Amino acid sequence: MALALTYSTSNTLVRMRLAAFRHALRDQFRRSWIVTGGLVGLALAGGTIWVAAAGKDDVLVVVLGVWMLGWVIGPLFAGGGDETLKPEYFTMLPLSPRTLSTGLVVAALAGVAPVISLIALVSLVVASGGVVAGLVAVPALLLQLFCFVLASRLAVAVYGVLLQVRAGAVIAALVNAFILAFTAQGWALIAAFVSTDVQGTIARAARIAPSGWGFDAVQAAGRGDWLQVVGLLLALVVLAVVMLFAWSALLVRRTTAARAGGKPRRLLTAKTPQGAAAAKEIRSWSRDLLYGHKAVFSIAYGLFFCLMPLAIGMRSMLPWAGPAAVVMAGSMCANLYGADGTAYWTTLMTPGSSRADVRARQRGFLLVFGPATLLITLLLTSWSGVTSAWPLVMSVLPALLGGAAGLVVACSVYAAVPTTDAHKRSGNPLNSGENEGETMGVVYVMFVLVATTCAPALIVALYLGWWGVPLGVLSGVLAWWYFGRVAARRLDRRGPELLTLLRHGRSPAEQAKKTAGFDALPKWRRALAGICLGFGAIPLFPQAVVPAIIKLTGSHSTKSWFLALYQDGPWQWVVIVLMAAVGLSMYAYGGLTYYYAKKRAPGVQIAAAAG
Repeated sequence: MALALTYSTSNTLVRMRLAAFRHALRDQFRRSWIVTGGLVGLALAGGTIWVAAAGKDDVLVVVLGVWMLGWVIGPLFAGGGDETLKPEYFTMLPLSPRTLSTGLVVAALAGVAPVISLIALVSLVVASGGVVAGLVAVPALLLQLFCFVLASRLAVAVYGVLLQVRAGAVIAALVNAFILAFTAQGWALIAAFVSTDVQGTIARAARIAPSGWGFDAVQAAGRGDWLQVVGLLLALVVLAVVMLFAWSALLVRRTTAARAGGKPRRLLTAKTPQGAAAAKEIRSWSRDLLYGHKAVFSIAYGLFFCLMPLAIGMRSMLPWAGPAAVVMAGSMCANLYGADGTAYWTTLMTPGSSRADVRARQRGFLLVFGPATLLITLLLTSWSGVTSAWPLVMSVLPALLGGAAGLVVACSVYAAVPTTDAHKRSGNPLNSGENEGETMGVVYVMFVLVATTCAPALIVALYLGWWGVPLGVLSGVLAWWYFGRVAARRLDRRGPELLTLLRHGRSPAEQAKKTAGFDALPKWRRALAGICLGFGAIPLFPQAVVPAIIKLTGSHSTKSWFLALYQDGPWQWVVIVLMAAVGLSMYAYGGLTYYYAKKRAPGVQIAAAAG
């Protein structure tokens, strides 16, 4: 009876998952990302199979470990992974936790990522080298795939639990920041590992990890060691069962844990609207765990990003940890009003509160990130011993702080993205609603905008040294004042529309109007715009910004994968400028394509004609 119920539940959830996937394919934006991700995944899966066919066993087992690591950490950067079927939807059904968790895991297998991983795991069959070992590879790869999916779900569940506790939110932010910084600066750690000849150690560790058990079982079958084959396959089964039980327990906690109300530790005692708004904003940063998570993540990212090159003795990046943290903070906080959700009505219903609220948010941002990034900059610049970096970083930092504090509120008002209200968050705090793709798009755009606010101060500092500092302070103050003024005026004029957007989201008609112009473009142009926006950061930052920093700070001993540093003399700057131009052009093309497509939308044209 229990097996029949589990089968019926799994079958129903799979059909629901496929129906939701078909619905997602109707959205041009989501379809383009799914197709792009699928093609990239197929290329990586093909590379995995090629490694197996080439007989590079040590490399193959490491690659399989990377696949499992991707399943574990990937959802942490994608808003908690694909939770089309949230456990909260099924709390009123008479299903046991084991039945529900099993059904959700089976439903999770009905997607693009599991299919691509299954293709990559076919490398076990390719590497078997015989009929008998190939037969053993079939159950091994299926068990391995099941463990991949379970490990992903369990990691998200554990991460969600951490985010609900203050200390856990800090730990989660540190882990998240390290992983993201590793994707950009991991080359330094890899270079350090290669130079110390630890490839064999990495391969042995990958065999010991669960991702290598299936491969070891296939090799044991080729040797005729059937005791080891049975033991490894049973180990995969036991691991899957343990992870399933652990995830089931966390699902019970997620769907039944009571949200107890807390007693205010100290009442607001402000006597002016500005003081009350500022106190409210500061308490949001200190008490809302997601706010705190963003703050710790941004600062930790700046530190990890600039500390990782120390693995190869490169200190020229150390002075830039503070500015990097500010840029990341501005990107992460680009949707403050969207994060507030319907709580914005308290501001809207208070006459004349827009300016005080906007300035309070700017003040809170500066108080949270200003002292921390200044201290980091002073300490690490002193430690680096790169004296030429002092006027540069001291000019850039105030410009970035002011620019970020201004752009954060302006972007939050003009490009607010509806998210789940704080009191309606699910047991997975990583998932903030159905607009994760739009939120990430705003983050990427803000990353570039915040970084460009320091351009005038940096140019002056390069040619006139310490004269860049007063210009950086002046430009930061002007950006803080101007963008804050623009945001406050926008709230005064369009506050009710903003509240409607945050409360109800965009209607289907508005969504169709928003994408009508883009859908009318040729497919090749839509795909090219998506590629430009997705990969424009590669030539702009790793191949232009980072080599420029290395040259400006006088560190020429490290070349790594920076193309410009392999050139001679003035050609280095030529390559840096060309790479920056390529990156900016890619962003410009993608952004202008979306902008003009929106202008061509039927609703916009009708409104213009009526005006």
